[in-house]
Amino acid sequence: MAVQAAIFLCDLTGRMAEPWANAGIRCYCVDTQHSIRKDRIEGNIHYVWGDVRTWTPPTGIKPIFGGSFTPCTHVAVSGARDFEKKGGYLLRDALEAFEAARQCFEWAGIPYFQENSVGILSSIPHIGKPDYYFHPYEYAGWCEEDNYTKNTCIWGGNGFVMPAPRPAPHLGQPDNRIWKAPPSDDRADFRAATPRGFARAVFDANAPEEYRRAA
Repeated sequence: MAVQAAIFLCDLTGRMAEPWANAGIRCYCVDTQHSIRKDRIEGNIHYVWGDVRTWTPPTGIKPIFGGSFTPCTHVAVSGARDFEKKGGYLLRDALEAFEAARQCFEWAGIPYFQENSVGILSSIPHIGKPDYYFHPYEYAGWCEEDNYTKNTCIWGGNGFVMPAPRPAPHLGQPDNRIWKAPPSDDRADFRAATPRGFARAVFDANAPEEYRRAA
């Protein structure tokens, strides 16, 4: 019998997978920053090396939900001043990753979303404008640590349900920690980390009912 699984592409931290894994669903977090020689398994989360353009699920896996966080470095407006110097080749890399993730989930026929920063993807006709935008603080009611701003784009497919906001007004004004993050070797990973409140909200809005009851 096939094992039901949630697939998260270009996912380093595993935060998006946590609610699914806690409900008993096997999860695969695929990223080229994971070890290429040995998969890491923590509970129901499998951290595996893979390029979004070539990775395929193991035999015996039945995907039921997907999410992707393809790199935004070459398409985000925050780096617009570098576009001319980077040229079209790095833009091509970003587009290949985004489209590969979309085709993977469309082929699987599962509900999915694609996350990316505000940038030039929405100006590309065959991608189009995002279906939704959100800031992490809009879901701080699920996780109070997420009371910060970062305007984020979501493209959804195959029946993906964007969760209703659950803010936490008692926390006061959200901060700008992402914008103010100082230069460092892990700055990009810090800025890209999935807010746990949004992860929990997505699970609650999209997981099969039997798993939501178990969470």
